[in-house]
Amino acid sequence: MITIGLTGWSDHDSLQLDAKHKLADYAAHFPLVEVDTSFYAIPSPRTTANWAAGTPDAFRFVVKAFQAMTRHKEWNQYFDSENEMYQKYMEAIAPISESGKLKAILFQFPPYFQCNQENVSYLRHIQKQMGSLPVAIEFRNASWFSEAHQEKTLALLQELGFIHTIVDEPQVGVRSVPIVLRATDPELTLVRMHGRNQYGWMKANSPEWREVRTLYRYNAEEIKEWAKYLTHLQKETKEVVVIFNNNSGGDAADNAKHLQEELAIEYTGLAPMQMDLFSE
Repeated sequence: MITIGLTGWSDHDSLQLDAKHKLADYAAHFPLVEVDTSFYAIPSPRTTANWAAGTPDAFRFVVKAFQAMTRHKEWNQYFDSENEMYQKYMEAIAPISESGKLKAILFQFPPYFQCNQENVSYLRHIQKQMGSLPVAIEFRNASWFSEAHQEKTLALLQELGFIHTIVDEPQVGVRSVPIVLRATDPELTLVRMHGRNQYGWMKANSPEWREVRTLYRYNAEEIKEWAKYLTHLQKETKEVVVIFNNNSGGDAADNAKHLQEELAIEYTGLAPMQMDLFSE
């Protein structure tokens, strides 16, 4: 099974979402969404309960780990202890998990999170903190998939019960990883489509990074290429979740629908499509 969704439910003008009911309207188009806002601030359980209640039974969420959980920031900037941070995060996702709508928790690590003993130990620490919850790992440092480390990296993810997140992103040396079409979990593999804008990718610390970082529209040949990749991945894992993150120019929704068409996928259990005011 291949499940396609987008990062967030707000920045997709081509879907023509109602301003007051964006998530519900989004759920009429796709069966899954990646929650990006949880990276910047841990949401309240009341908020996540509303997300779960406001979506169809078959709808699913991939929720990003908070930025201090992935060492983009230090936990002591926000909490009195690391345990408090993890506890608050667990409380936040509980309504989604308890509703059966949690597909995975995405730990997206920064480019400076390289393959070394300290960071391997931290991955083991995450496994102890998260317990049986589904955890997907995304690396952004090429050292994890170097010739010397790739097989050990995949074996570690498998040992810890972590889901390998395969990425399509600009190739800019050590600050990005190659496409590695390997599953580490027999149930689920995550694929994130960031686009291939090398110039924008290198603007991560500039004021304009949101406008250019994922400014990219996949062409027909690239969509066909990924359709073949996904068909191959289905041999290794029961479900492949594909998330289009190329949002800077509003291309994610169109590319996701193009891939869905290429794969001849029709989803059931979506929210009802809002009727146009002037339709019969």
